[in-house]
Amino acid sequence: MSEDGAVYKPGYVLVEGDTIREVGEWRQEERFERLRDSCDFVYDAEGKAIIPGLINAHTHLFQTYMRGVSDHFPLAQWLREIIWPLSLAMEPEDFYLAALVGCIENLKSGATYLMDHHYIHTSLENTAGVLRAFVDSGIRGHLARGGSDLAGEPKLRESAERMFAATDELLERWEGAASGRVRIALGPLNLYGCSRSFLEDAARYSADRGLINHIHVAETRGQIDNTMERFGLRNLELLSEVGLLSEKTQVVHGIWLDDGELETIRERRASVVHCPVSNMYLASGVARLPEMRRLGINVALGTDGPGSNNCQDNLEVLKFTACLHKVHTLDSTLLPPMDVLSMATLGGAKAMGRERDLGSLEPGKKADIVVVDLLKPHISPVHRVSSALVYNANGNDVELVMVGGQVVVEKGVCTFVDERDILLKAQSRVDTLRAKLASRYPVFAAAH
Repeated sequence: MSEDGAVYKPGYVLVEGDTIREVGEWRQEERFERLRDSCDFVYDAEGKAIIPGLINAHTHLFQTYMRGVSDHFPLAQWLREIIWPLSLAMEPEDFYLAALVGCIENLKSGATYLMDHHYIHTSLENTAGVLRAFVDSGIRGHLARGGSDLAGEPKLRESAERMFAATDELLERWEGAASGRVRIALGPLNLYGCSRSFLEDAARYSADRGLINHIHVAETRGQIDNTMERFGLRNLELLSEVGLLSEKTQVVHGIWLDDGELETIRERRASVVHCPVSNMYLASGVARLPEMRRLGINVALGTDGPGSNNCQDNLEVLKFTACLHKVHTLDSTLLPPMDVLSMATLGGAKAMGRERDLGSLEPGKKADIVVVDLLKPHISPVHRVSSALVYNANGNDVELVMVGGQVVVEKGVCTFVDERDILLKAQSRVDTLRAKLASRYPVFAAAH
């Protein structure tokens, strides 16, 4: 994913510490033999693709507890009858377990970096649990501290002052933790759940601290109607007027944007985070991705939370991205594989302000590296590796993952944590929570 789009076959990547030192074509020469012999760790990737770590630019990790509860609700009902009840029933240790399951899933499907939009603050320890999961799993994690003063669920509302005080504490305690793997952003939840003053205060707060703003925008037509009725402004227009639109802004979803709003995003150099699986799952609509790319808008890709996906398979997102827009526009020439891979790597890195040290395999960049096995009957024979990655591979084909030079997945298994133990504990807790909620919310009692 370098600027010249080089592909080396056969190739090699040399890592020293947490940094890539060399990338190039492997040759049977004495220098290369000496280079290999000098290394502490050597991995033979014959028949495999070596790619930059994918960047999952939007998810909600706590929702691993909610995948598959129901697959037929629109967004508003889904929130009201599934997300809010279960999240309010979860205890602090649940948020750690749920996030740890999600981190494992992301790593094993090729994501070395994720942005988690966390907005359930029933306990001060909920957020700490998510951040502990970042540290313990070995992933590179960015947490957008969410908040809303007009949330549809009153128990999730909070004042701007409380949100900012909590974010200050997170910045002091967690920013740069785990050798720089942990970062903090600001995440006002959305535009229909926040007052204008809340959003204006958030804009000032994040600007003063130089934080990324991560916010749901224009996900459904109803959200546009909401801000038009309240302010006479469309979603993106409101975001711009309150001062929350800049090169540090991540516009999540951005489905129902008009031409003027797209032009404003381009002018302000904000990024859009496209979540195609979630948008289809909830029938929210189709983002204007081809137009965004023609305008030069930076687009990153996200899985969204497991409650609306239902998984976080980052390789799967590549295929959905390409296929959704081909069929929507009836144009099969759109989004060639390298363009899709670029959004998942360099696009994500740029959205995070990390294009200088992440997103491609180049000397001087962080050693966030993924190896995908192509010697599989659903992939091989391979004509073009980029096509195989986008249209054939899935998370089960990821064999090795490095984050900052550390091997966090080897032979398809996480090396930092005991996957089986974590999954069994999470299942036990979900069974307990379902039993607790079943009498009040029939969807949790359904077994079919």
